Amino acid sequence: MTSVLADHHPGAEVGEVTVVTHDDGSNRRARLKLGYTAGSGPETVFLKAHNKAHRIVHLRNGNLWGEARLFASGVSLPLEHPTVYRAVVDRPHLDFLLVMEDLSARHVDPRDSTRPMTVEQVANGLRALAALHGKYWGLSRDTHPRLGWVKTWKATRGWRTSLAKRTPAGVEKAAPRLPAEVTRYSGEQLLELWTRYVATLTDGPMTLLHGDTHIGNTYLLPDGDVGFLDWQVVRRGNWSQDVGHFLIGSLTEEDRRASEAELMEEYRRALKLPADRLPSAEEAWLRYRASALYGLVIWLSTLGSVGYQTAEISQALVERFAAATAELDAVAALDQLALGRTA
Repeated sequence: MTSVLADHHPGAEVGEVTVVTHDDGSNRRARLKLGYTAGSGPETVFLKAHNKAHRIVHLRNGNLWGEARLFASGVSLPLEHPTVYRAVVDRPHLDFLLVMEDLSARHVDPRDSTRPMTVEQVANGLRALAALHGKYWGLSRDTHPRLGWVKTWKATRGWRTSLAKRTPAGVEKAAPRLPAEVTRYSGEQLLELWTRYVATLTDGPMTLLHGDTHIGNTYLLPDGDVGFLDWQVVRRGNWSQDVGHFLIGSLTEEDRRASEAELMEEYRRALKLPADRLPSAEEAWLRYRASALYGLVIWLSTLGSVGYQTAEISQALVERFAAATAELDAVAALDQLALGRTA
């Protein structure tokens, strides 16, 4: 542990390590208390590794080593996130290990769908995503060789197989609370819409995406800034996937309806790109509308699964994305994007 902390806390020598808590949920996690014989460092650290039960799913989806490789690369991420002291990729055992900052020491407020954000908090989160996206706008192997391994978004067989197994069950569970604009589609048809949306994520300049920006992967600092954790789905692709998943899932339906147009403009402003590189207001709104389909299918699938999220958390997100899909006419927006891609 002394060598793990050396870059961030030079001179610190760890003489004692005690396991404080551990659990084996969707990932294996532990909190360790550290004692020092010289120097100083964090009182506690947080460890994260894969749960054996989920390794094959994450391998098939291309998410097994994303977070560990991202932090091992040493690239700068210009938004709030946990400090990672050491990231290890263990290919022979299909595993990884992250030794991270224990966020509880900073009194952060982890969020989930049962405790949505305010409009201003979401605006802060969008500014953070814009800083990340703007820094890596036009991402490629040539522009950022250390990120050359990052996968471009694709509806792979692994993704489609997992979603096909679980989405129909989620549709059945959620059906009484879904609008007619959603229930008109079967689980298989919704998966096809998801696949079509993911295909649009290779359009235009691509950037570095967190890839899984739902509210359960966020936390609030005391000053209202928003942090993002759990970077396993890191991808290269169009900005809209990060933005739509975060915005729609983090607000109540009422707040989303009242503020989404201005929030999209705030995101565009925060990109701080030259005018000739900035997505137009019309394109941004169109892509945002279509993005509701991504979150809808992901959360229907999660609702139809066991062991990932509670039914309460999944149901709340399904309802938010279903309402947005209907009210924003996401399918029509997707059709319009498809026409633009073939023109």
